[in-house]
Amino acid sequence: MNIDLQQVEEAAKELYIRALKILPPDIKAGIAALAQRETDATARTILGTMIRNISVAEDTANLLCQDTGIPIYNVAIGRGVNVDGYGLKQAIRAGCERATREYPLRSSVVHPVTRRNEHTSCGRGVPVIHIDFSDIDETLEIEMIPKGSGSENSSWLKMAVPADGVDAIKTFVVDCVLESGGKSCPPTIVGVGVGGTADLCVHLAKQAATRALGSRCADPEGAQLEQTLSVAVNQLGVGPQGLGGDATAFAVHIETAATHITMNPVAVNMQCHSARRARATFTPRGIEYGF
Repeated sequence: MNIDLQQVEEAAKELYIRALKILPPDIKAGIAALAQRETDATARTILGTMIRNISVAEDTANLLCQDTGIPIYNVAIGRGVNVDGYGLKQAIRAGCERATREYPLRSSVVHPVTRRNEHTSCGRGVPVIHIDFSDIDETLEIEMIPKGSGSENSSWLKMAVPADGVDAIKTFVVDCVLESGGKSCPPTIVGVGVGGTADLCVHLAKQAATRALGSRCADPEGAQLEQTLSVAVNQLGVGPQGLGGDATAFAVHIETAATHITMNPVAVNMQCHSARRARATFTPRGIEYGF
């Protein structure tokens, strides 16, 4: 299957707009479930306001949040797919720029030293584009995630001591949730990376934070730790927007990788309650949009 780069550009543009305007069904169901279980009156009111905001945004084709975030595109290239890799990246960047200029969207991307904003949502190394490969025949998937600064500023890495074992992981995650408080716009998805090298561990935390609700870590040990920590963080009383209550997090998600015998890296990356994402799937039948 040959990939038309003009279609990739159009999809990259469409995905950015869709991700900013339409919340995935699993997140909407997650907020509704938290609201139903919430015992604190103020927290129930806040969750109700969040639900109303989502409804108004979608009914009026407006943005879910004013923060258009750092644009991230995750690409998975299946078997039998022919594509110019460099051209693919350029097409995604062009689509990202067009979404910002043509829609128009507020560009949140600036130079790290001069703070100059090109008003394209692009810059050096941005959009962030991750390319991987899958075993699915004749399929190319592009996932778009606009990562807001409130949640992205809530990021940590700790090179834990292996002798401290799993307790070091648990303590670090709980401490990070408490330190984040309301700054990450809870209820959050708490993404945790365990193992690998420092950079891989941080990447794993981002992957975990942006997974769909209801998914589980493929590593049985990671999946068990997800359950334990999901209960623990919702006993902290941080609550929606950090104003108290039961609903501190939708869930804790964990991704793991093998690491060195003398290392135990642990990273945390938060995702806010507006956990936005959109996906385009290219097959010989055409392009299908979803989440």
